[in-house]
Amino acid sequence: MPDDIKTLPPGGPGGDRETGLADALSERYLAYALSTIVSRSLPDVRDGLKPVHRRLLYAMHQLKLDPAAGFKKCARIVGDVMGKYHPHGDSSIYEALVRQAQDFAARYPLVEGQGNFGNIDGDNAAAMRYTEARLTEVAQALLEGIEENAVDFRPTYDGEEKEPLVLPAAFPNLLANGAAGIAVGMATSIPPHNAGEVCAAALELIGDPDVSVDALLKHMPGPDFPTGGILVESKDALREAYATGRGGFRVRAKWQVEKLKGGTWHVVVTEIPYQVQKSRLIEQIAELMEEKKLPLLGDVRDESTDVVRMVLEPKSRTVDPAVMMETLFRATALESRFPLNMNVLDADRTPRVMGLKEVLRAWLDHRHVVLVRRSEHRLAQIARRLEILDGYLIVYLNLDEVIRIVREEDKPKEALMAAFSLTEVQANAILDMRLRALRKLEEMEIRKEHKKLSAEQKKLQGLLKSEKSRWDAIAAEIEAIRAKFGDGALGRRRTEVGKALPEVTVDEAAFVEKEPITVILSEKGWIRAAKGHLPGDAELKFKEGDALHAAVHAQTTDRIVLFATNGKAYTLKADAIPRGRGDGQPVRLMLELTNEDAVVAMFVHQDGVKWLLASTDGKGFVARGEELLAEKRTGKQVLLVEGGKEALVCTPVEGDSVAAVTDNRMLVFPLDQVPEMTRGRGVQLIALKDGELKDAKTFASREGLSWTYGSGVRVETDLRTWRGQRAQAGKAPPNGFPRSRKFGV
Repeated sequence: MPDDIKTLPPGGPGGDRETGLADALSERYLAYALSTIVSRSLPDVRDGLKPVHRRLLYAMHQLKLDPAAGFKKCARIVGDVMGKYHPHGDSSIYEALVRQAQDFAARYPLVEGQGNFGNIDGDNAAAMRYTEARLTEVAQALLEGIEENAVDFRPTYDGEEKEPLVLPAAFPNLLANGAAGIAVGMATSIPPHNAGEVCAAALELIGDPDVSVDALLKHMPGPDFPTGGILVESKDALREAYATGRGGFRVRAKWQVEKLKGGTWHVVVTEIPYQVQKSRLIEQIAELMEEKKLPLLGDVRDESTDVVRMVLEPKSRTVDPAVMMETLFRATALESRFPLNMNVLDADRTPRVMGLKEVLRAWLDHRHVVLVRRSEHRLAQIARRLEILDGYLIVYLNLDEVIRIVREEDKPKEALMAAFSLTEVQANAILDMRLRALRKLEEMEIRKEHKKLSAEQKKLQGLLKSEKSRWDAIAAEIEAIRAKFGDGALGRRRTEVGKALPEVTVDEAAFVEKEPITVILSEKGWIRAAKGHLPGDAELKFKEGDALHAAVHAQTTDRIVLFATNGKAYTLKADAIPRGRGDGQPVRLMLELTNEDAVVAMFVHQDGVKWLLASTDGKGFVARGEELLAEKRTGKQVLLVEGGKEALVCTPVEGDSVAAVTDNRMLVFPLDQVPEMTRGRGVQLIALKDGELKDAKTFASREGLSWTYGSGVRVETDLRTWRGQRAQAGKAPPNGFPRSRKFGV
C-alpha cells in the first residue's frame, strides 16, 4: 500500500474512512468466507445440520407438521422458512427440503413427502405448489425437547422471531445421514452410516471414554449408503480414515449372474453406488460401448421400476462374468469413491476436522447438556406447580376461612397472603379456582398429583447431583433410539462391508476391441492409424513436403514403442492413436518430444524381444523390450547420449553376430560381446578414428549379412575379412555396400 494513503478516524469528513484496497478487500472477503463457512456450508457436529435444514425442520415443527399430523403444501413450508428464518431464494430452500425427503439421497429421511420428489435417475421433483410434506419420526427425535429450554435461541435476521442455534438431536444425525458442502477454503464430506451401529459405538464410548478407534469400528464397520452397494475398502484404510477424519471409501455396484437358456447368461445390477444417477450411468456405458472401449459387453438395458435392475449382456457366453464386471468397474461409475472429510463446526462454532471418536464425543456431550437443561427446566416447572398445589391444599384445610375472606375482604389477595403466609402466585391461583374444584374428589387428585410431582422432583434432583446417573440416563435414551431406528426396513444395513477387493486379473486389452490397424509415422512427425493391415506398396498421402518415415502392422490392443534420438523410449496405446483419413496428429503433442528430437524407430512391443541400441559415438548395448516401455508422456531414458551425439540404432536382436558400419569401416563380431543392460551408455561397438557410427544390426552367421542393393537384397556369406573383436576398427565395407552406409533391411 502506498505511503501517501492515510487512514482517517471514523466520523471524518462526510463520515467516510479511507483505507487501502488490499485491506478493504481482505476485510470483506473474510466476512464473506466466515458467513459461508458458519451459516451455509458446514454442518454442526451436534445435530449434523446446516442452517437451512435446521430452519426447515423448526418451521415445520412450528406448523405442527408432526408424523401423526396431515401434510401441508411445500410452498407454504418454503414460504414460512424464507419469510421468517432464511432470507434466501425459494429454490435453494425447496431443493434442501426435497433432498431430505428422498430415500435414495438421505439414509434416514427427515421429511416425508407426498407427490413427485424426483428419482434415482436424476429427474427433478415437481414444483413446490404440487408437493406436500410433513416431518418424519427421525426429525421428531431431533426436535424432541426443543420447547423445554434444551437449546439456546437467537433472534432471526429481522428480529421478529427466534430460531434455535442447534437442535436437541436425540438422533445421531451427522453420522447417520452424512453431510456434504463446499465453503471458502474448506469443504466437508461425510457419508451416511447405520444409526443402530452409531448408537452402539456411542454406548461403547459412554462405557469406556478411553476406547480405541478399533473398538468403535467393531460396532460401525463403515458407511451405510441408502442405495446399498458393496464397500471394497481395506480395513487398514478404513481405520486410518476414521482415526484422522480424512480418507475415502470405494463402493461397487451389487450384481448377480442370471442363467438363461442354451448356456447363455446376463448380469443384473440391483444396487448402484451412492449419488450415481442411474440414467447417466447407462449413458456412460453406452458411450463407451460405441467407442469400443468395453469389448466384452454386448448390450445394456434398464429394466428398473422402483427397484434398480440394470441388465448387462456379454458379447459372448464364454466371457468370465467377473472379468467383464471388472472392466466395467474400472471404466464406469459402477465403482465410485466417496471421500471422507469430517470438517464440521464444533460446539464453539469453530470449523475443524474431527475423527470418529471426537464426533461421537461431541454428540454425547451435547446430549449431556440437553439432559441437564431439560432437567432444570422440568424442575422449575415442578417447583411452580408444587407451589400452587400447596396453596390448594391450604384451601382444603381452611375452606370456611378462605371463603369468608374472599366474600368479606376488600382486598382478598393480600388478606389471604397475610392469613396463611401464601405467596402471590398461590393467592392468585386460589382466587382463580372454580367452585367445582372444591369437591372432595378434586382434593384427592391434587394430593395424588403433589405426591407424584414430589417423587419426580426428588428423582431429577438426584439426577443432577450424580454424573453417573446422567450418563446412565443418556445411555438409556440412546438405547431407545437404537431400538427404534436400528431395526426393521429402515434400520437394516444396506451396504455390504468387510469384503476386500476381488482378486480378478484383467488384461488391459479387455478394455479395447481387437482389430487390425497400420500405424503410420511421417518424416515430419505426424502419426495416424489406418484400418486394416495395409500392404507395403499401398499409396499413402501426406502433407506437402512430407513423406513416410515408418509404418507398422499392429492390433488396437498393442502398445507402440517409439525410440528417439535423445535416447528415450516412449509408449503409445494403439487404440489412442488418431484414426481416419486425415493427416493424424503431431506425435510431439502426444509425447514430450522437443523439436530437436526425432523418432529413430517405431515398433510393436512383444514380450521376450531384445533390442540393440547404439548412438553415433559407436557405443551401445542390448536391452530387453520391457525396459523400453514407458507409461508417462515424458518417456523413459534408456540410452544415455553425450552432448553433440544422438541415439542412432534401435534394431531387434536376431542371430549370433553384430555388424557395425562407420563412414569408411565395417566390423563383424560375436553378439555375446555386447552386454545386456537396462540403462546406460553401453560399450564401444567399433573404434572411431574419424567420422561416426552410421548403422548396426544383428544377424545369423550361417545365413550371412544382408543389405539393400538397388531394388533387391545382397547377401555376403564370407565375412572373414571383417570379422574381429568388439571395439576394433574393422575394414573397408565390401563392394556394392550402399554409400549411405545403411543396411536398409
